[in-house]
Amino acid sequence: MKTNAARILDQQKISYTLLEYDVDPEDLAAERAAEKLGLPYAQVFKTLVVRGDRHGVCLAVIPASAELDLKALAKVTGDRKVDTVPLKEVQPLTGYIRGGVTALACKKPYPVYLDDSAMALEQITVSAGKRGRMLQLSPADYLKVVDAKLGPIQK
Repeated sequence: MKTNAARILDQQKISYTLLEYDVDPEDLAAERAAEKLGLPYAQVFKTLVVRGDRHGVCLAVIPASAELDLKALAKVTGDRKVDTVPLKEVQPLTGYIRGGVTALACKKPYPVYLDDSAMALEQITVSAGKRGRMLQLSPADYLKVVDAKLGPIQK
């Protein structure tokens, strides 16, 4: 079953692999997804919804086990201060629920910031827009399709 995110990759003729795993709604950590897929944490990326004081909402995409460096992200976005949005705002802003947020086929085309560690990998794995579904593709293709900017945004 394809997701809207996968359909966008199809439209752009971008090569990807759709991966599936069993979801535990009590543990939506990106590390769990990596473990269930048998992938290293550094290859699985989570998408966080963030709001800056000058430029508003953006998406930060960082490795599963990493913590977002808010100061570094603010520097990359041109904001003085950024913070993650409250969980109750995630779905209204993106159209996705926690554990299924992706920059692909988001409700609005928010600016996307990808941690620069992704470029050292052959493939990265990101949410396909639904819990239990992930897309594996080259970081260069992901960067292009979501029009992301690179930066050192993880702690």
